[in-house]
Amino acid sequence: MEFTKEDLNLENGLEKEWLITNGIGGYSSSTIIGANTRKYHGLLVAPLTPPARRFLILSKLDESIEINEKKYDLYTNICKEYISRGYEYQEEFRKEYVPIFKYKIGTTEITKVICMEYGKNTLGVYYKIKNGENKAKLTLAPIINFRDFHTTNTDHEFNLSQSINKNKVKIVVDLNSQTPIYMNLSEGIYIKHENDNFKNMFYIEEEKRGFEAEENHAVPGRYEIEINPEEEKEISFVCSLEENIEQIDVKQLIDKEIIRLGEIFNQSLLINNRKEKKTKEEIKRDNLIKTYLIATDNFVVYRPNFGLHTVIAGYPWFLDWGRDTLIAFEGLLLVTKRFKIAKEVLKTMIRDIKFGLVPNGYSGYDNRPLYNSVDSSLLLFEQIKKYIDYTGDDEFVKENFYDILVKIIYSYTQGINVDNNNIYLDKDFLIVSGTETTQNTWMDAKIGNFAVTPRNGKAVEVNSMWYNALKIMEELTEKYFDKKFAKQYGNMAAKCKKSFNEKFYNKRRKCLYDVLGDSKIRPNQLFSLSLSYQVVDPGSEIALNILDVVTKKLLNKYGLKTLAKNEENYVEIYEGNSVKRDMSYHQGITWPWLLGLYNNAFENVIKNTKLKTKKQELQDKYNEFVQDVKNTFITELENGKTVGSISELYDSKKPFESKGAFAQAWSVAEVFRIILKNL
Repeated sequence: MEFTKEDLNLENGLEKEWLITNGIGGYSSSTIIGANTRKYHGLLVAPLTPPARRFLILSKLDESIEINEKKYDLYTNICKEYISRGYEYQEEFRKEYVPIFKYKIGTTEITKVICMEYGKNTLGVYYKIKNGENKAKLTLAPIINFRDFHTTNTDHEFNLSQSINKNKVKIVVDLNSQTPIYMNLSEGIYIKHENDNFKNMFYIEEEKRGFEAEENHAVPGRYEIEINPEEEKEISFVCSLEENIEQIDVKQLIDKEIIRLGEIFNQSLLINNRKEKKTKEEIKRDNLIKTYLIATDNFVVYRPNFGLHTVIAGYPWFLDWGRDTLIAFEGLLLVTKRFKIAKEVLKTMIRDIKFGLVPNGYSGYDNRPLYNSVDSSLLLFEQIKKYIDYTGDDEFVKENFYDILVKIIYSYTQGINVDNNNIYLDKDFLIVSGTETTQNTWMDAKIGNFAVTPRNGKAVEVNSMWYNALKIMEELTEKYFDKKFAKQYGNMAAKCKKSFNEKFYNKRRKCLYDVLGDSKIRPNQLFSLSLSYQVVDPGSEIALNILDVVTKKLLNKYGLKTLAKNEENYVEIYEGNSVKRDMSYHQGITWPWLLGLYNNAFENVIKNTKLKTKKQELQDKYNEFVQDVKNTFITELENGKTVGSISELYDSKKPFESKGAFAQAWSVAEVFRIILKNL
């Protein structure tokens, strides 16, 4: 993705964000003109207990250059009282592997490249300066902080302790001596500042979200580098929570990161690197796949306390969530052939199983597992089957998971009330879950004890997953052990299917109840047709009706709406403070990941339609759908708000503005799974 000078105006520049990550939950992120518009933006956001407890360490690195005694500020900062306009000197922003900024003042050219060291809380900035005919002086001013990335240091006066050894600086912020900040510059001089703060940096996006939008930062000092006329100079700046950084060459870090990503490209087998001469279309295809692979890699992180990999649900604010991981699993790890990591992620899912429940996530502060989910455990069955389908590795599943899957089924039949989930198997062989005040499905917005989308009872997707889990257990048991035991699961599945089809079909609306007794039209009914084993016959008239209703009432170019228009409490714009946003979160807002459900359901219906003319009609409509997805999201990757990724959700009204987390794992995974399948 490349943006030229005409793209780098203030309005456009503040809207578009970039992201790079370090594989342990840390990241670097800002806008394409370098102005921070969120409290979550920063050049170094580091997890103190990876991947959790993320702290803002280095907010920005502001550059100025003095030529002929005239100072040019290359940075762009937003305050309510003023805006520094460094973007006026910016010629280019580009990101494939890493973000690259180019500036020009007269005949002086400056290139800046930002990179993180993989597996460490280390940020590198590489500068290449090609000076003009006059002597120049480049100044770099690090703007630092030390706070939880969910908070802001409003009206804060920083207490800094600095020790300086040439260009290496050790900084302790507010007596946090256990976690000092280290900085180093490859050349030049460091000049210490006394009590120098950046006052009232203004975060436009936080104001929109109803949060505190101004913050103070500390400016501990500045680096100065003299540059002779016509001189070309390369400079490395490093900021880290690691002590030994003096010898780090940022250019080498960048090369190392490109090599690492190249190995992922090769492993995926999605790019033909053997072909030397490629057509424009082949190059375009390869670049799209590279974008996808880089985007997926951002979400794959290592949890040192587990000794295993996990998946970040989304940036900037989410950690690893069980449900999100298992929905994104195929698109992130199986399609990309990262099977070794896939095995680790599956092991992560079962590490803290309690009473048959896969944790829905972990506390960001103490790594405590959270069990507020009825569906994470059931999703595990589907992804284990997907893993076998992709790898054929039955031995791994038999050895590590079969007994656990047995226990999950048993627990659901006996009843589970961890964290008030209130899960039990009813006499009709359907699963009941939740209470009036709990939210244990993916539509989990909650304000205090008020459940915004109360879905307690017999939820359509939960029982679709339950049937699927029973059928997978029947398959695995027959394969690994005894047909006699397998039959028990098959009998339970048959009774579940019978009850489901008797009770969930709403003849009046020609679709499925969202929860028994709740006739609102929502996308969750697609689970009945999208899993490996479909609880609704995909060749039936009912299946066609479901698909038709969802298509007409919920589908738009960016995903599926979470509630049909004209339903009670429908909202199509995601905006306002946290309460207003939570009230709309699953009440009509569009989610891209749901396209994956729609795609699977559509494919299964086509596959099981016997009438040739109807089959062709459906195939034509499906082809149109796929083309729309490709056109929409290829454009989004190039011109959308997030450079090289896909957001969590979108407004359901033109211009379908992207909202929520600006890079979401299941959005990337499911959208690209559709695109790649049809490239």
